[in-house]
Amino acid sequence: MNRLRQAIAAYPRQFWLLFGGMLISASGSSMVWPFLTIYMRQQLDISLTAVGLLLGLNSGARLVTTFLAGPVADRFGRKGVMLVSLLASSATYAGMALADSLVPWVLLMIANGALAPLFRVGGDAMVADLLPPARRPGAYALIRMANNVGVAIGPAVGGFIAAVSYDWTFLAATVSSLAFALLILFFVAETLPRVDAQHPGPSHFGGYGPLVRDRPFLAFCTVSTLAVIPASLLMVLLPVYAKEQYGVPESQYGFIMATNAAMVVLFQYPVTQITKRYLHLPVMATGAFFYALGVGSVALGQGFSAFLMSMVILTVGEMILVPTGTTVTANMAPIDMRGRYMGIYGLTWSIGIGIGPVIGGYLSDQIAPVAIWYGGLAVGLAAVAGFLLLNQRLRKPLHEPS
Repeated sequence: MNRLRQAIAAYPRQFWLLFGGMLISASGSSMVWPFLTIYMRQQLDISLTAVGLLLGLNSGARLVTTFLAGPVADRFGRKGVMLVSLLASSATYAGMALADSLVPWVLLMIANGALAPLFRVGGDAMVADLLPPARRPGAYALIRMANNVGVAIGPAVGGFIAAVSYDWTFLAATVSSLAFALLILFFVAETLPRVDAQHPGPSHFGGYGPLVRDRPFLAFCTVSTLAVIPASLLMVLLPVYAKEQYGVPESQYGFIMATNAAMVVLFQYPVTQITKRYLHLPVMATGAFFYALGVGSVALGQGFSAFLMSMVILTVGEMILVPTGTTVTANMAPIDMRGRYMGIYGLTWSIGIGIGPVIGGYLSDQIAPVAIWYGGLAVGLAAVAGFLLLNQRLRKPLHEPS
């Protein structure tokens, strides 16, 4: 208990408000997203490629608006960006419960992609504002733990609820996003740093010039995008693959997602305490290797137990790679451009999640369903090579170990 009190005291009260809000929001939204591909395929009677294209529209909208989110968060503050994002999430989840044809789903996926993920830009920048560099790896690990506690609860419960009625899962997601928005509105203070008048930030709204010239960071983002693609294949397409090829129902698949979340909750913080001691690019390469191995192993699986093991392998890579990448971004960003750097790094997820399911759906429809996983393995190994090449080519690592 003494250690627990010390750990809580090490971070400010506002950080723990974000932690609690993330837990609430993730619990609701994760009742929807693991099963959304199954729902769209059944509701709309469309091909897996078409499902991938709908998800691609979602990610494409993220890509466009993320360019605006960074400057807005740096100019006007983190809180407003987070509020708009959460309110938009609540509205789109409510709309999904009512949509019954392709056109409304296209509009909802674009709207959700454009506004819902912007919370991450403001939230990650707010954590960087609240804490010094040495404490950020642990903070980002704890935020991921909160998210994954929710993801452990959501799919395990949502799988059973979805088997009865998907409408209730959409309602849970709507209410949880709205609850987090109210928490931020009334209890979270703005953290936008005051920039020294002698060193003002970019005078124009975009202000991406210094970032565009930051070649090491852009190279890092490019390779990170490759690493995201295999993970997106497993997270997005495995529910459909497991159900249609091997008869794994939503109620069982919910436990696969819950295992991913439970591992992060139990092991993310100690894993981060180990990985932060090492140079970040080799650590990222190691995480990408586990991504590739986890996705490739799905090709050999034939049921619930095998797919569960694939998720375990991938989750090891997730715990290694994700907090490290966010920490690198926070530490590389100038104080007046944290929102923009977080926004551009967030594009690695938007692009990866947008490209991955489309490629996977095409491989499944044109070659064979199992081709999804061989393609993911190849891209994952390319990401491993990319991180190792960056480690050799750069004169110094992107960031020294903590």
